[in-house]
Amino acid sequence: MRRREFIMLAAGAATSPLGASAQGDVRRIGALAGGKASDPESQASYQKLRQRLGELGWEQGRNIHIEYRWWAGDPNLADAQAAELVDMRPDVLLAISTPSVEVFRRRAPTLPIVFTVVADPVGAGFVQSLGKPGGNITGFTTFEPAMAGKWLQLLKQAAPAIRRVAAVFNPRTAPMILMPSVEAFIPAVQLQLVPAPAHNAAELEQAISRFAEEPYGGLLIFPDAFPIVHRRLILDLAAAHRLPAMYPFPFFVTDGGLMSYGVSISHLVGRSADYVDRILRGARPADLPVQQPNEFQFLLNLKTASALGLSLPPTLVAQADQIIE
Repeated sequence: MRRREFIMLAAGAATSPLGASAQGDVRRIGALAGGKASDPESQASYQKLRQRLGELGWEQGRNIHIEYRWWAGDPNLADAQAAELVDMRPDVLLAISTPSVEVFRRRAPTLPIVFTVVADPVGAGFVQSLGKPGGNITGFTTFEPAMAGKWLQLLKQAAPAIRRVAAVFNPRTAPMILMPSVEAFIPAVQLQLVPAPAHNAAELEQAISRFAEEPYGGLLIFPDAFPIVHRRLILDLAAAHRLPAMYPFPFFVTDGGLMSYGVSISHLVGRSADYVDRILRGARPADLPVQQPNEFQFLLNLKTASALGLSLPPTLVAQADQIIE
């Protein structure tokens, strides 16, 4: 088994195991995320969580102890880390991504779970409905299935010459609820859909390189921990093969990707602190409605567009919330 990725969190994080440090009125939170601990985006999310909890009166090392784990896009690691966190008997679990919810639900069927960065909690069986979750799970969604149509529409506007689009995803971790929406919207943008599943970096490179052997292609990157962990590889392959790509999260574009439409993960993690707070103060997850995103961001990277030989329509550029030049 791979050695679990773990970092001792600085700036006030306790250094002893959660169970040993949680005494008196110190409440315990176990958080599980899909990225890498060393990724600045992972750290931004952690800091956003601490910041919002602090605004609500919870201070790390004083009246709460947060134990945070990252499974680095590896679902096998997710299960092992979930077991560790559950064994520490936290007061509430924070699950960042669908696979994190799945392993927590299996390991802790009664502990309160707050999720975020989850596309379809009803379809996944996490909650009974958005308005009345029931059970021990509630939280914050990222994308509705209809979002897939928006991604394809924007990609086609940016690169009208493309005829084919590869949907890049890890079958074990991606929110496959989005695939039927992609398939349904494909005829409207007159594209050929080419599924490009990959379980590791080698398969990812092979899938994108093979797709790029034929001309007029573009990429649609599914929202998941797997492409986040491997985003440098994906960005490099898209540039090397001159493939226009739509990404699900803003940091892909600030790191050099062409375009993204979606939510900020760190913003969602910060919002999740509100439900963690309410549960710590006695609320039941069953009584807290699932919340949907309250803002989406459309980012364009003009430097990348120029490198790809794209002349972006002014009407498309005008829609962008942020332009990278």
